[in-house]
Amino acid sequence: MTSPRDIDIEIVVCVPTFRRPDWLARTLDSLIAQSCRRPFAVVVAENDAVEQQGADVAGEYFAAGHLRGLTVVERRQGNCHAINAAFGAALTAFPAARYVLMIDDDEWAEPGWLEAMVSTAERTGAGIVGGPVMPQIARGGSPALAQHPAFRPAFDISGPVPRIYGSGNCLIARTTFERLGLPAFDVAYNFLGGGDTDFFVRAQRAGIPFQWVQEAVIRETVPLARTTMRWLATRGLRIGAINHRIELKHADGGTERIAIAAKSLGVLAVSVVRGLRLLVETRQPKIALHPLLVAFGRCLAAAGIEPQQYRAAAPK
Repeated sequence: MTSPRDIDIEIVVCVPTFRRPDWLARTLDSLIAQSCRRPFAVVVAENDAVEQQGADVAGEYFAAGHLRGLTVVERRQGNCHAINAAFGAALTAFPAARYVLMIDDDEWAEPGWLEAMVSTAERTGAGIVGGPVMPQIARGGSPALAQHPAFRPAFDISGPVPRIYGSGNCLIARTTFERLGLPAFDVAYNFLGGGDTDFFVRAQRAGIPFQWVQEAVIRETVPLARTTMRWLATRGLRIGAINHRIELKHADGGTERIAIAAKSLGVLAVSVVRGLRLLVETRQPKIALHPLLVAFGRCLAAAGIEPQQYRAAAPK
């Protein structure tokens, strides 16, 4: 429940969480350390309705007064369901909120992150602001993988950008939600992923301005399991499938669908050249294979085959 002192809060940070209580604690600690000059609230969206370990962790932080905010439990499994629950709670429980930000439960923010994001939105009037998520490769993994397209930020210079590609470090103005409607993320992307990309594509098509803030740094844990060829291959296939599905979603008629099919074949051909160039430049087969995997993922999606990387097994 929101207290009277929270009614005027204009900034809310959303943290979806699923079975990572220790990492969530680190995320929340990084929010406590923010140098932001204005009050803000935190909404934690727990997506494990059975164990609710994340909700327990967040509850301790709120009860101790370390952070203002609340926890919501989203019983429907899926990252889009959890994120939509967080956004909905933020906009409803904090009616004066002008800016809603998001950080994942495997990430932590540098102290100046929140102020940099909000001040940029205020200064530019952008409806969506993004910043870099810098990978921290676990010990034993190759540091060169920090340059893998699955981890490397899309931009490296602050300023206006056509759109951003992920929600792990983003600010969305209330006015953007009002224009695009709620729920924000299409739950058809729950287990494939890409609900955030689809949302940003819709925002771009609606003419909503985007900004990038290179100084607003978030860091993410990259465990060894995410540096294996199997995980990276699934990630590449998934990116291709997401791109294909989004393009089909916004296709206007049969002619555009035919053009999308032709594009998939063209991307597959070009990916061979891109892969060879990356192999020469990086000498990292895991990086060089990424364009081919993305292209192949598009083709598999056209045949109705999509990876379900975010579908979790039932808890033991």
